[in-house]
Amino acid sequence: MQTKVLIIEDSRMAMNIIVKLVQQAGLEPVSAQSLTEARHLFANTIPESFLCAIVDYNLPDAVSGQAIDFCLQSILPTIVVTGRMDAKTRSNVLSREVVDYIPKENAQTYDYLSRLLGRLERNKNIGIIVTGQDRSSARHMVSLLKRHNFNTYEAATAEQTHQLLRENHNIKVVITGAELEDQNSTALISSLRADYAKEQLAIISVCERNNDMHSARYIKSGANDFLLKPYCHEEFLCRISQNIELIEHVEALTNMANTDFLTGLANRRFFFEKLTSRVRHQADGHALAMLDLDFFKKINDTYGHDAGDEVLTTVSGLLKHHFDDAVVARLGGEEFAVFLPSTPPKLAFKRLDTFRRDVEKQTFRVLKKAYNVSVSIGLLTSMPVGLNAAVTQADNLLYQAKDSGRNRIASDIMAVQQRLQSVM
Repeated sequence: MQTKVLIIEDSRMAMNIIVKLVQQAGLEPVSAQSLTEARHLFANTIPESFLCAIVDYNLPDAVSGQAIDFCLQSILPTIVVTGRMDAKTRSNVLSREVVDYIPKENAQTYDYLSRLLGRLERNKNIGIIVTGQDRSSARHMVSLLKRHNFNTYEAATAEQTHQLLRENHNIKVVITGAELEDQNSTALISSLRADYAKEQLAIISVCERNNDMHSARYIKSGANDFLLKPYCHEEFLCRISQNIELIEHVEALTNMANTDFLTGLANRRFFFEKLTSRVRHQADGHALAMLDLDFFKKINDTYGHDAGDEVLTTVSGLLKHHFDDAVVARLGGEEFAVFLPSTPPKLAFKRLDTFRRDVEKQTFRVLKKAYNVSVSIGLLTSMPVGLNAAVTQADNLLYQAKDSGRNRIASDIMAVQQRLQSVM
């Protein structure tokens, strides 16, 4: 079921713009031109199906923000749009627990609304730690963050902060102050930065406005950003969002660099980077398989490259399904690799053979022609120290599978068993 957004707006032009923005965000607009109409519409819906409400401050039957109060009482995160720019209206709006307010000023403000809708959905998967704050400040920060759908965590000590990070991999931001019980804030920032790069974890320090030296010390210790007290509602949330967006941009670029565009699997470079150190230090107990689609060139030549791409994406989907606990990569063309950590030889063979049979069952069609594919696999279960040596040995086993008739697994398991029998 598509997530909904309640829109209460009496201007037809503004309504049309907001509806389009909501639809572009992949959400379903539920529109009302008055508070009365909104009450009627909302009474017949499930509140949990709504992401938020976008509400005009001044409506024919709610001239002073009463529609805002209705949405907040209905437990809806509320974004206010208004044509009024005076200080009194702004203060009136921000005195309520709204997500944000947006003046109907120019095209850029509507662009901000579009980005805010996307943020509210993504924020459900993002965690933020509030640490080293006095009780009143912490409550205020947590309230602001929850309005934006963030998962919030509170800590009173540096050790609690580190523990929360170890236990919750969704955390992207730490907001730190000077009220830590076991360590000063610069020491906490320094220790966090030793474990997490700026592109992984944003650290935002909050300090008193009457001491300008603190902000410089925090930045030099490794903080991404700082806020001076007292700060306004909007500045706080804008700085949080900007730091998270920077992390997301870096993650997106890293993902593009490490991922095969067609299949979504890891690419060759990432596969070797991720596993080289691991295999160098501990090769025992792991398994490595090299896989190659049989007669793939014939598929491209007979049915076209689109058909070949369909085969590659289908087989990649099966790899993700069968080996979601492994490192799976497309090394190039029709060749794939699967690294199975801490997997006994017989189990590795069984899992790969189940996958091989699953590939064999797939039927592909181009127009009225149906065809099947198969895969040959070289499985190495006695790993040498060094990934390059392991890949070479697994490749040799793959060639044996090809030479033996294809659509099969060639493994070193038999040789391992023979060596054990000779020792006994």
